[in-house]
Amino acid sequence: MMSNVSIILPDNSQKLFDHEPTVLEVAESIGPRLAKDTLGGKINGSSDIVDLRTRLKDQTRLQIITIKSPEANEVIRHSCAHIMAQAVQRHWPEVKVTIGPVIEAGFYYDFDSPFSFTEEHFEKIEKEMQKIVDANYPLVRKELGISEAVATFDKMGERFKVEIIKDLQSKGESKVSVYDQGDWFDLCRGPHVQSTGQVKAFKLLSVAGAYWRGDEKNPMLQRIYATAFGDKKELDQYLMQIEEAKKRDHRKLGKELDLFMFHEWAPGSPFFTGKGALIYNQLVNYMRELYQEFGYQEVITPQIFDVNLFHQSGHYQNYKENMYFMNVDERDFSAKPMNCPSHCLMFHSGKHSYRDLPLRIADFGRLHRYEKSGAMHGLTRVRTFCQDDAHIFCRVDQLQLEIEKFMTMLNRVYHTLGMENYKIYLSTRPEQRMGSDEVWDKAEGALSQALEKLSLPFSVNAGDGAFYGPKLDIMFVDAIGRPWQLGTLQCDFNLPENFDLKYTGEDNKEHRPVMLHRAVLGSLERFIGVYLEHTAGHLPPWLCPTQVVILNVTDRVNSFCNEILAALKEKGVRVEFDSRNEKLNFKIREAQMAKIPYMIIVGDKEAEIRKPSLRTRDGKMHPEIEIQQLIQDITTDIKLRSLTSKYMQKQEVSH
Repeated sequence: MMSNVSIILPDNSQKLFDHEPTVLEVAESIGPRLAKDTLGGKINGSSDIVDLRTRLKDQTRLQIITIKSPEANEVIRHSCAHIMAQAVQRHWPEVKVTIGPVIEAGFYYDFDSPFSFTEEHFEKIEKEMQKIVDANYPLVRKELGISEAVATFDKMGERFKVEIIKDLQSKGESKVSVYDQGDWFDLCRGPHVQSTGQVKAFKLLSVAGAYWRGDEKNPMLQRIYATAFGDKKELDQYLMQIEEAKKRDHRKLGKELDLFMFHEWAPGSPFFTGKGALIYNQLVNYMRELYQEFGYQEVITPQIFDVNLFHQSGHYQNYKENMYFMNVDERDFSAKPMNCPSHCLMFHSGKHSYRDLPLRIADFGRLHRYEKSGAMHGLTRVRTFCQDDAHIFCRVDQLQLEIEKFMTMLNRVYHTLGMENYKIYLSTRPEQRMGSDEVWDKAEGALSQALEKLSLPFSVNAGDGAFYGPKLDIMFVDAIGRPWQLGTLQCDFNLPENFDLKYTGEDNKEHRPVMLHRAVLGSLERFIGVYLEHTAGHLPPWLCPTQVVILNVTDRVNSFCNEILAALKEKGVRVEFDSRNEKLNFKIREAQMAKIPYMIIVGDKEAEIRKPSLRTRDGKMHPEIEIQQLIQDITTDIKLRSLTSKYMQKQEVSH
C-alpha cells in the first residue's frame, strides 16, 4: 500500500490518497455532482485529454474535464463513434469496423461494408444509437496482451483491427486497451465517457468513400461523418450553422461568381479567372501599400532549390512528407514549401550592422506543399499557394517593438476587412523540434511578454508550435461563428543558428539575429475562400470584380448611360453597362446574383433631369441622385476601402 499520493488541483489545493487514484476517484473525493459530470482530465499542463480511468502518480497536477468544459465534446464524440459502430454492427453484423477518430466539429467511422451506405440508412442507424444511449451501458476499459488481442479480433474476422494491433506491436507495445459497452467492444486508447447515457445529442451528417489509411492501393471503405454534443441545444445550433455554411460555401460562390476553377490535371491547384484574379491582386496591392508604410522591402526568390538548402534549414528532417522532390542533372531538388530558407540565404549574402536592423523582407513567392487528396478542400486546403509572407531579422532588444508593429498592421487589415472578431493563441514547443529548451524558453517568453505588454488576451496552445519556434496563431471567427487560422507570427532563434546568420553589434562583435516569420492574411487562396464565406460573397466595393453596373430602362437613355460609364471609367472604377434588351427587373436580379454593390438605374425621367437612381445590393433604392455626387461617393468608398457606404446598410458586408 502506498501512502500520501498527492494530486494537485488547479487552485493548488491537494487531495491525498493511499494509492494512485483515477481521475474519477479524485472527482468523487471532491463531490458526487462533480463525479457524475466527469468525462476525463488534463494532467501536468498538457493539452491532451486523458481517460477518466487513468491512474495518477504522486504530485500530478490535474484539471478535471466535465460535461460543462470546453473540451467536453471531444470526449463525447469519441464515445459516440463507438455507439455508431455498435449500432451499425447490430443491424449489419457482416460490416467490419476500422477506425473512428474525432475531427473538427464531429467524428467519423470507417466501415468495410459489402454494400454502400447512403443517407437513407441514417435514420435506422440513429434509432439504434438512441437505444444504446438509453440503455446507459457503462464503458469498461480493460487491457489485453498483444497475442490475446490479435486472437480475439481475428476470431471475429476484424482484420483491420488485427492490422492495427500488429502495428502497435512493431512499435514496442506489449498491451492494448479495449472498451466494452454492453455486449459490444472496440479497440481504443480512449478517452471515453463513463456510460453511453452521457451522450445527449448526435446526428449523422454524410457518407463518403475513403481508402484504408488514406492509401489508394488499400481497400475502399465507407466513411460515415457525424457529430455529437453535450446537449440538444448545442446540436441544433450547429445544424443551423451547417445549413448557413452550405449557402456560404466558397466553392459554390466561386462557381456562381466565376472566380476560380479546378481541373483534374492539376489537383489541389486553383485557376483564378479574370474576376478572381482581380480580388487576389487587390489584396496583394493593399498589403504592398502597408509594406511601404511599415518599412518592408519586397523580394523575389526561386521556387526550386537543391535539397541541401532544406537539410540545412531542417525542413527535410522535419517536414519532408509535405514536400515535392525531383531529380535534375543528377541533383536532388525540391519545390520550396516556405520562403524562410531563401530569405536566410539573402541575409547571409551580405554584411549587416546593428544599425541595419530590423531588416524586413516580404515575398509573394508561390509555395508548394503536398496534401493528401482526401484532405484538399476548395481554396482552403490546396497544394500550391501564395502567402503575404515576410521575415523580420532583428536584435533581441527589438523583439517587443516588432511584435507590437505586427499586431498594429494586423489590426489595421482586419478592421478594414470587417474581421475584428479574432482570438490569439500562443502555440508552444512541439515534440519534434529543433534547438535547446533554453532557446525555446527565450522565444516563448518573448511572445508572451509582448502580448502582455500590449494587454492582448491570449490562450496557450501547448505543443502546436512550428518545429523551429513558437508562434502566435490568429484565429478569426467568421460571421457564423467558425474559427479559421489565418495570420501568424513565429519567433525563431534556430534558423539564424542553422544558417550562421550574423550582424556586427555596437560592441564591434558578431551577434546572432532573431528571425520573425509573419503573415497577416496567411495563404491568399485560403483567405479568399474564408472571406467569401464570411461575407457570403458580398465583398466590400473595393474588392468586387465589378463595382458598378449601369442598367437602362430603354435604349433612348443610352447616351446618358455611356456618359456615366465613361466618367466612372476615368476614375478607375470597374463598371459595366448592361444594355441588353431585357426587362429592368431581370437585369436587377442578375446584378443581385452577381453581388455587384452599386446598380445605377437610368430611365427617361432620370435621363431628362440628369439624376440617375441607385439601387444597392442590399435592396435599398435611392432615387434621383446628382450624378457628380454619386460618382464622388462611389469613388471615395473605393479609394478609402470602405467596408460599405452611406447608401448601404451598415452590416451589409457580413449578413
